[in-house]
Amino acid sequence: MPGDLTIYDDRLARQMDAGEFVLAVVTATKPDFYKQAPVVTAAREAGVPTFVLHTGQHYDDVLGHGLAEYGIEDRVAVDLSIRGSLSEKTAQVHRRIDELTDHLAEKWPDTTVLPIVHGDTHAAGIVPQAWLFATNQAVAHNEAGLRGMSPDFESHADPEAFVEAQWNGEWSINRAEPFPEQYDTFVGSAGSIYQFAPVELNREHLQNEGYPAEVDGQERIPVVGNSVVDAIEMKRDADLEESIFDIYPVLEERDDWIRVDIHRRANLLPDRFEAIVEGVIGLVEAGYNVNFVELTATEQALKEYGYREKLLELAENRENFLFTGLWKKHAHVYEFLTSGQCFAEFTDSGSMQEELNYIDEAICLTARFNTDRPETVFEAKTNLLVPPIDGEFVTDMIEYVAETDTVREEIQTGPNLYGGDVGETIVEFLQEKRAESTFDWAHDRVGFSTSEQDFEYL
Repeated sequence: MPGDLTIYDDRLARQMDAGEFVLAVVTATKPDFYKQAPVVTAAREAGVPTFVLHTGQHYDDVLGHGLAEYGIEDRVAVDLSIRGSLSEKTAQVHRRIDELTDHLAEKWPDTTVLPIVHGDTHAAGIVPQAWLFATNQAVAHNEAGLRGMSPDFESHADPEAFVEAQWNGEWSINRAEPFPEQYDTFVGSAGSIYQFAPVELNREHLQNEGYPAEVDGQERIPVVGNSVVDAIEMKRDADLEESIFDIYPVLEERDDWIRVDIHRRANLLPDRFEAIVEGVIGLVEAGYNVNFVELTATEQALKEYGYREKLLELAENRENFLFTGLWKKHAHVYEFLTSGQCFAEFTDSGSMQEELNYIDEAICLTARFNTDRPETVFEAKTNLLVPPIDGEFVTDMIEYVAETDTVREEIQTGPNLYGGDVGETIVEFLQEKRAESTFDWAHDRVGFSTSEQDFEYL
């Protein structure tokens, strides 16, 4: 094939030759590996021909390890090998999807391939667009309808009132962040025919934007839960050759750890990043046990703003501060979060808000001014926003939660929102749609049928 597109012909042919309907499960970044793996596994068990279409964005030994960890590496039949800036990645996805669909049409002209993208990665926005433009066919979207919302932030001086406003106050749509994830999930919806909503709120967002819940009696936006719960169950009791407590013994020696995981673009802005780091330093100096996880973007920001040497010195001098790189195995994260040694995760991750809704042992504190998982705050109360206003505010808010038993208990005992056996539910739904067209025109939506003819635009 021309360009940098890689097709593993034997893997692709095994699936494409197995039936007239084939799922192409799209993976791009680390969250995709564990949230899409349950779909691949369920399809395999149901006998549905399935291959993984990997964009190649996360390919190194640490970021890319999830493909192997979750047992789907051998199902990667297509690697787009995209690299570069957002603009470069967008252009490469379009060009290489065009090449791939030409190849599929030439070799398997009678086989329907239905890609299923996930969440709010850049691939979730661009692959549906590229596939739609190349084939005039739409895709399916796992974890659809993620839309940012913010609570009424009238006052943040009093932590108790601030918590009350989040759990019981008014919320409104705020899709400004995270960027580009909110853009990607929003535009990805336009190229999707089946949208798997984690909770009813996600379906409401999609319906408010004009996406039909059903067409001609056929459901389009089923509420299925979130496949992250399947991933947690796959790894919760994993047989690890080496425990996270073997790698970092201090995590077992001390308890009530606050694990810090910050990487979103907006939180790397100077004022916000300073607020987060100064807040963390304040917690360490107050005696709290803190594990600061340094991701690639975080490392660059720490160096840019002159904080990295300060944190290294803090780690050298304080037993209650552990400064680590990204943990390679996702099972290690779950091992720690469910161990009872971790009090809270201070994060800007979307997935972690979902995971800690399901995991009761640790709580979620989200370093954002809005969240695209607001149901974890005002519905389940298993999450609180700790916006990076300034360092003192971050320290005070986390201290308040840590020292207020009623708040800690509320967060730890909230209901699980995201169901179970989600991968299986998604595959069962799609199996019933195998004979359905993956695109409809306006006349289809309003119940008029015409003779169907393939054509190319003039």
